[in-house]
Amino acid sequence: MSLTRATPDSRLVTVLVDKIDGVIQYTPKRFGDDRGYFTETYNRRTSAELGIDADFVQDNESLSAQPGTVRGLHFQVAPSAQGKLIRCTRGALIDVAVDIRHSSATFGDHVAVRLDPASGTQLWIPPGFAHGFCTLEPDTMISYKVSGGFYDPACDRALLWCDPALGIDWPIAPDRATVSDKDREAPSLQALGDTSQFFG
Repeated sequence: MSLTRATPDSRLVTVLVDKIDGVIQYTPKRFGDDRGYFTETYNRRTSAELGIDADFVQDNESLSAQPGTVRGLHFQVAPSAQGKLIRCTRGALIDVAVDIRHSSATFGDHVAVRLDPASGTQLWIPPGFAHGFCTLEPDTMISYKVSGGFYDPACDRALLWCDPALGIDWPIAPDRATVSDKDREAPSLQALGDTSQFFG
């Protein structure tokens, strides 16, 4: 289900209402003319109206040279749990969020969204989710704002991206993906155990 919503400053955004509570997919309106277009990729007031009331502490960016590069599924635990507001600024990717809130009715379910510069679509992933993506084109760049905690190696965790129990339809087979050793050796959802301890 999608809808167009007017925010307080009259800038319209298209919002996709997803099946998993807390995850928000939306596309900021672009104002175009013969020069090109203008858009607000982030506006605190607009975001709060959409339900993204986050205190962002860090902006991250990564470049993946090869199509079929998988990064994830990553998350941080309390006291440095993070939310992420994600967009793709070059190339294209499939972005995935897995609900790992043990008390959630959608525990283990996921959202998978194509992100690319042409659409301008963004994805908000709150704390309590594991996040990852697979690139579809060469030299794909992802940019995201981080809320909650700064990067904290002591709180850094991973979930096996190709765990069959997750049922994610990745665009590449595990034996063909470009993946780090850390992500290749990450535990399955079952091996994570009771994740309620992770988020306080």
